[in-house]
Amino acid sequence: ACFRLLCSLLLPALFLSGILCVCLVVLLWGVRLWIQRKKQLSSAGGDGKRPLLVAFFHPYCNAGGGGERVLWCAIRTLQKKYRNVTCVVYTGDRDATGEEIVEGAFRRFNIKLIHPVKFVFLEKRFLVEASLYPHFTLLGQSLGSVFLGWEALLKCVPDIYIDSMGYAFTIPLFKYLGGCRVGCYVHYPTISTDMLSVVRNQDTRFNNAAFITSSPLFSKFKLFYYYFFAFMYGLVGSCSDVVMVNSSWTLNHILSLWRAGACTSVVYPPCDVQTFLDIPLEVEKSTSEYSIVSVSQFRPEKDHPLQIRAFAKLLKERVGQQPSVKLILIGGCRNQQDEERVNNLKRLCEELGVSDDVVFRINIPFEELKRHLAEATIGLHTMWNEHFGIGVVECMAAGTVILAHNSGGPKLDIVVPHEGHVTGFLAEDEDNYAETMAYIFSLSPEKRLEIRENARRSVHRFSDQHFEDTFLLSVEPLFK
Repeated sequence: ACFRLLCSLLLPALFLSGILCVCLVVLLWGVRLWIQRKKQLSSAGGDGKRPLLVAFFHPYCNAGGGGERVLWCAIRTLQKKYRNVTCVVYTGDRDATGEEIVEGAFRRFNIKLIHPVKFVFLEKRFLVEASLYPHFTLLGQSLGSVFLGWEALLKCVPDIYIDSMGYAFTIPLFKYLGGCRVGCYVHYPTISTDMLSVVRNQDTRFNNAAFITSSPLFSKFKLFYYYFFAFMYGLVGSCSDVVMVNSSWTLNHILSLWRAGACTSVVYPPCDVQTFLDIPLEVEKSTSEYSIVSVSQFRPEKDHPLQIRAFAKLLKERVGQQPSVKLILIGGCRNQQDEERVNNLKRLCEELGVSDDVVFRINIPFEELKRHLAEATIGLHTMWNEHFGIGVVECMAAGTVILAHNSGGPKLDIVVPHEGHVTGFLAEDEDNYAETMAYIFSLSPEKRLEIRENARRSVHRFSDQHFEDTFLLSVEPLFK
């Protein structure tokens, strides 16, 4: 009797599920046909010739960080190579015109585009803001990106779609509903095996609060949530026809999560090394003041508090010593949260009594950045597991002695011996950073010059030209 009852309930449920699945497939197929029809109508040219539309999904294209430099270099590279290509940028920067955005790219990165770019301005960018999701941020932002991607797709259906900002959940949308060939440039995996190990080991970090690490139940739940998200992230990422990653560190994570080795390649981001290499390199003249320069956006993962605490420790050890030392924090502020972060850093400087020795330079023009780097002795970088580190390369090219975190891209790709010679230094914690800075200052100017010269020779692998060659090689399958 129980078996018959189970069958009588199970069979209709299975039948209903099958009907719903078929309806969903038909609906999605209908949406795809409608989008394709929309594309044909919008692209019918008078001469019958239609340019190939290559769209980049970059909601924060006016931000002025390393990811934006990759975007504008990629567009310039395609414009150089392909005549019949129109580049489109999906952006949420509605507070600026297209001309202002292009002008900003030239002013900040020294990148001049060959042809105009078409901008598609998105209204729902707030859906990918982390502040909208105080809990389950990864999932919230990823689902938000799908809605933002849908808005983008409805406004412009491209032939080739490239996610250049890490919104992998938009990839299946453009591939299966938009009928596009799809690629992506991954700066940083949305979730990584390192993040899983942090939760598994109950380590407290900026993205793993103390109340979670202190509770085995919360930690287990968060670990389950991370594993589920990693599985979903792997599914959507594996839809890509072409995957480009910015470093060996990112490559290892993407290969383990997406399992798309056949179409994945390392394309180092373009660093404006030539501009910095133009700075003359010579033995330091006697100076009344050393400067330590940090170049990175004011985001929590960049760990500016570590820089300030290590610097305070260095000053304690150098009491009465000459020359004096200044710490110059250079970075971009994207929004109110970043500005609040800067105010918190200024308060930390006051608490540690180093306010007079720490200078904040926010959203400065390129020429001023170049001047600060030319005058600096040490280039400082503290992000744990930085995916690449364009700021690290810029510091090395400019001729500073780099001191970066002993992890991620700096450890695996950048601050590595060149032809058997030292190119810079790595550190991990407050004491380690303070000791290494003191050691660098204790070296003779001639020894520092030798390290700076080695570093300069090693950065040609990260030039614009090298990026252009590897980028074109990687995206070639999308244009066949």
